[in-house]
Amino acid sequence: MKVTKFVHSCLLVETPERTAVFDPGAYSAEALGQALDTGAIARLDDIFVTHAHYDHCDADLIRRLVARFPDARVTGTAEVVAELGKAGIKAGDQAPEGVEFFEAPHERLHPPRQAPQNIGIHYLGKLSDPGDSHSFDQTKAVLALPVQAPWGSNVRAFSLALELKPRHVLPVHDWHWRDEAREGMYDMFERSLGEQGITFHKLKTGQPFDIAV
Repeated sequence: MKVTKFVHSCLLVETPERTAVFDPGAYSAEALGQALDTGAIARLDDIFVTHAHYDHCDADLIRRLVARFPDARVTGTAEVVAELGKAGIKAGDQAPEGVEFFEAPHERLHPPRQAPQNIGIHYLGKLSDPGDSHSFDQTKAVLALPVQAPWGSNVRAFSLALELKPRHVLPVHDWHWRDEAREGMYDMFERSLGEQGITFHKLKTGQPFDIAV
């Protein structure tokens, strides 16, 4: 499995059989520089959106992906389907073959407001992406773990990794950190989780790496 991160929570996941993009949000849009280059993707079968917040679901970016790969499936919550429908993008809320949804409610927002529908996604029995949630109790061997958020904390993220014990952790949802802070926190996660037999991958935007799963 080859994984490439494109800012914040956007992941490109490539296997010999299928390729998917997870949570292509506004922070990953090409206009911001450190971006998901749609022209550099050779194949795309699926686009998954865990919830409708702009940092996970950017209609313009998704439209460019679909324009390049018209047969790609777009899958998300009912709210995502409705939001993308307004932008003329067809999406569905049923898990395609090889994918399972799991319960992962969006964490409470501050100041208090309605949280969106949020789905956790198990992909090909290998990778789990919980979206904006620290409230889930299952994972596959590879976990895309939100490590920082206004609704959560790196302490809870670390504890969750210890509880669920994935073989690999991919840090996501970390746009809010300065580069220096990100590097320091990545070092801490790598060292501390490594002591527990969990491999933490210090992802860098646009740099692919392979995971044997």
